[in-house]
Amino acid sequence: MIKFINVVLVTMLGMITLNVEAQQYKLKLWPEGVPGSKENSSYVESFTDNRGRTNRVVRVTDPTISVFLPEKEKANGTAVLICPGGGYSCLAWDHEGFMVAKWLNDHGIAGVLLKYRLPSDQIMEEKNMGPLQDAQQAMRMIRNNAEKWNINPDKVGVMGFSAGGHLASTISTQYARDLQSTTDTTSARPDFSVLVYPVISMNKDYTHMGSRNNLIGKEPTEELVKQYSNELQINKETPMAFMVHSLDDRAVPIENSLNYYKALKANGVKGELHIFQKGGHGYGLDKSKGTQLQWPAMLLQWLDMNGF
Repeated sequence: MIKFINVVLVTMLGMITLNVEAQQYKLKLWPEGVPGSKENSSYVESFTDNRGRTNRVVRVTDPTISVFLPEKEKANGTAVLICPGGGYSCLAWDHEGFMVAKWLNDHGIAGVLLKYRLPSDQIMEEKNMGPLQDAQQAMRMIRNNAEKWNINPDKVGVMGFSAGGHLASTISTQYARDLQSTTDTTSARPDFSVLVYPVISMNKDYTHMGSRNNLIGKEPTEELVKQYSNELQINKETPMAFMVHSLDDRAVPIENSLNYYKALKANGVKGELHIFQKGGHGYGLDKSKGTQLQWPAMLLQWLDMNGF
C-alpha cells in the first residue's frame, strides 16, 4: 500500500512538473472590445464545423492567443505565431495548430497559437480586415510580453498553413497597415515567416477560390484583389521566408509559392522554397508517409542557419 501511494505521488508530481514546464497562457487579443465588430447573438463559436468535423474552430468572435513555452533549459529565445488554415471558414486546430506549438516547444521555441476571426459580414464591418487586425495585435502582444515569456523580441516569426499561410504572408508584407486606433507603437513586423502550402494570391488564375470568396467576397474590386495578392506587396523590408509546397497540391496551386519566392528574390530578400513531388495539401504535422514530412527538420536547419 505504501509503495502504491509513493507511485501515485511521484506520478502526480511528474504531471505537475510537466504542466509548469509547458506553461500555457490564454489571452484575449481585445479585452476592451474587438475593433470593427458587430453584435450578433446567434453567431456562436464552435469546435465542430458544418461538416461535423471536430477540432476545427468556426465562428470566432473573441480572438485569442494560446502561449506554449518551452522548458527554460531548452528555450533559445525564438517565438513563432502560428496561423492555422481552413480556407478562412474554419481553423484546423490540431495538426496545423496545437501540435505545431508542442513540436516547437520540443525544440526550444515558444509557440503562440492564434485563434483569429474568420471573415464574416455577420460580425464585421469590413470582413477583409479582421484576420490581419488580429495577427498584428498578436505580434505586438508577444513583443510586449517578451521579457516575461523569456523571448527575444528580435526573434519573433510567423507560421501559416494554407489560408493561414495567406494571413502569415499578409502580416509579413502589410504589417504596417493602420487598421485600428491604437497608442501601441510596438512593431507588428515578423522577423521571419514560415509558409506551408500557402494561399498567397487572390488572382483567379491560381488562387484558392474558397479563401478568396470568404476574405474579399465573390465580386471584389480590383483594388481588393491587388491588396491581398501578397506576391505584389513584397518590398525590401519584407521578412525572410521558408516555404513548403507539393507539386500535386490540388487545393492551392504551387504558383502561389513560386510567385512569392520570385518576388522575394527580385527584392533581395532571403528565401528558401522546398517543392515536393508528392504530398497533396493539408498534411501539417500529421504522421503519414511521404517525403513532404521532411519539412520540419529542414525548417529547424533553416532557423538555426539564420540565427533563430
